[in-house]
Amino acid sequence: MEQLDQNGEARDTLLMLSGVALVIFGAGLILSNPIVRRLMGETGLGGLNLLQAAVPDLEKYMKLRNM
Repeated sequence: MEQLDQNGEARDTLLMLSGVALVIFGAGLILSNPIVRRLMGETGLGGLNLLQAAVPDLEKYMKLRNM
């Protein structure tokens, strides 16, 4: 019985992580579109460019990932 519980937990974790991976992959596909990138560059909140605001966070993430 304990083995079934462990298999269920492993399956749930695998499904959750695969869902997260699909979300990240989908966001990458959307943001790779030149039309969307142009619109993100033009759209801003109070003059704040959304694409420029995201770049420092991405750089910080890549540094943490390489550690």
